[in-house]
Amino acid sequence: MRKGVTIPVALIAMISLVLIVISPANATSVPNAFKKFARSSMLAKSGILVIDPVTQTEIFSSGADIPRAPASVLKLVSSVTALSAFGEEKRFKTSINATSEADTFLLLGEHDPWLTTSSASAKKFNRGFSPKLISVMNQASQGARAVRIKYHGLFEKDIKNLRAFYGKKYKFKWISQSQVNKLSGVSQLAGIRSPLLSEIIGFTLLWSDNTLADRLARISAKEMGFPRGSRGMNQAFVQTLSGLGVGSTGLRVKDGSGLSHGNRVSVRTVAELLWKIRIEPQFQAIYDGLPVAGKSGTLVNRFKKSGKSAAKLVRAKTGWINTSVSLAGYVEVENNEYIFAVIANHIKPTESSRELARQTIDKMLATVARPA
Repeated sequence: MRKGVTIPVALIAMISLVLIVISPANATSVPNAFKKFARSSMLAKSGILVIDPVTQTEIFSSGADIPRAPASVLKLVSSVTALSAFGEEKRFKTSINATSEADTFLLLGEHDPWLTTSSASAKKFNRGFSPKLISVMNQASQGARAVRIKYHGLFEKDIKNLRAFYGKKYKFKWISQSQVNKLSGVSQLAGIRSPLLSEIIGFTLLWSDNTLADRLARISAKEMGFPRGSRGMNQAFVQTLSGLGVGSTGLRVKDGSGLSHGNRVSVRTVAELLWKIRIEPQFQAIYDGLPVAGKSGTLVNRFKKSGKSAAKLVRAKTGWINTSVSLAGYVEVENNEYIFAVIANHIKPTESSRELARQTIDKMLATVARPA
């Protein structure tokens, strides 16, 4: 300012007001309090990345490119891969079919991840109740001495559950697709259809369902032409991320749920993916399915004692295994929404240490969270 120039008091007040209004929503860095929590020993040199999608800038980064064990945050990648492979309106079908042989039936599926043999789970969550199909078959097999059920397109765990449910009453035998094609007189007796894939993913993320996430990842890999094992899932994830323009350096996949300590992903990959999730309509089910701080799903009890000012302002995927605590999603900052990813993967393997890490993350996010 030039010496002798006088600025009216009213103008000074106006400039101050403008700075107050625009500063948080157009910040180039996080508050010092955020940095203090990020450096806390409770997070043990974790990977942290915060992005402002409006200015398309990183406003905080620490260890962002180091691959880490992400725990259930990996479910974000599984969900994106599933929606990319099948589309949000996909429904999985399972049917029981008669054949030309009176004592032989065909249980045919599309690896529906939603099936269950639990009547309580079927009633509470509207899960596909596989014994319902066997009940219809039982009525159709009256008079048969020994009933054989050939099956294809079901998870082995579901068949194991059916064997446990019925004991030795029926003999189950897996057959290949070519053997299915050779069966004669196949006619459907009853069928089950899953909810829309978008609904399954919403449930999976809200409650961090490990079985559903792992199954979705495996069948997505198969749908994309890869094996259903860890190698195939890794290939499917890399192809999906690459197609979205998201980097996958250091990615290593052992399962689709995040339970394995062998999984690896960087917070940069997670944050870039969250950006795509937010701007691509095909992934709206993922955003909608994320728990909300202090309100729903796996975040219902978070941000109530620590970081209370961020309650209802954070929408994110939680995660933990014994040495990792993670959280990744979106935090409201006035009329903006920052994208963040935190993976603390050197936590002492005790619940008290993990809880301290969660509290630190919650307090850290509270330093930037602001209602509109």
